[in-house]
Amino acid sequence: MIQKEAILIKVDILYYMWKRGRLGGEFMPEDENPNLEKDSLENYLYFTLPMALNYQRNSYTLWESANKTYMDGETRFVFNPSSCLEKSFEEVQYALTKYKVALQKQKQTEIWLSLCNTFMELFNGDIRKLFDTLDNDVDKIRDFIQKDNKKKFPYLSGTKICNYWLFVIWQYTNRNYKNIENLTVAPDTHVIKASHKLGLINDEELNSSNVQSIVIDKWNKLFKGTKYKPIDIHTALWLWSRNGFIDLDEKVLNNNLVGGIK
Repeated sequence: MIQKEAILIKVDILYYMWKRGRLGGEFMPEDENPNLEKDSLENYLYFTLPMALNYQRNSYTLWESANKTYMDGETRFVFNPSSCLEKSFEEVQYALTKYKVALQKQKQTEIWLSLCNTFMELFNGDIRKLFDTLDNDVDKIRDFIQKDNKKKFPYLSGTKICNYWLFVIWQYTNRNYKNIENLTVAPDTHVIKASHKLGLINDEELNSSNVQSIVIDKWNKLFKGTKYKPIDIHTALWLWSRNGFIDLDEKVLNNNLVGGIK
């Protein structure tokens, strides 16, 4: 109990440092976008397809590449599943590599086309139907992608990427989930390192092959019965790690923000 309280105090400090801009993050990777209408299909597809290629790379450069690809009339078609499937593999590959959305030109073009096939097959190209038909229920959506149809959603079905994608959809579209409290942290490298730095996971857990699931479970348990939802802390953790673990400043607790999340 004492350890839990100590970690929660650190979480408070981290959260309020983030809210005050002390961790950076005034411009997040996904802020690099063409400012489409939030409820439009184009906007949903823009924040969905590149996400499947968001592994072992710099998120800022990925979304810079995605935005350049969208803004170029020659390559924009890759964000339309129907148009994409009408092109040859080589044409899609060229469009994805022109601005380096795809770094592995064969494998990542295949992933992109596989998702386009899935979206056409299951939703007639409209990914918004996934959320609508599953009642905007985080658990149902995650199960549909990660369990029922895992092979149809390459990389997007991964533990880290799926959770982060759902988070980005919530942030950058008009989508509201009925149970946002069930949206977990997205356990990427930065979130895992920050969880270890806070003492939420130990050295053995950090080096476990199952560390992503461990981190999700630990944050869910830590926040049970508190003012926080797991997703509340995701961005603060990510920025804290990315910026080299800035010292936590307890002075941020001595202000009128304490007592509630704002």
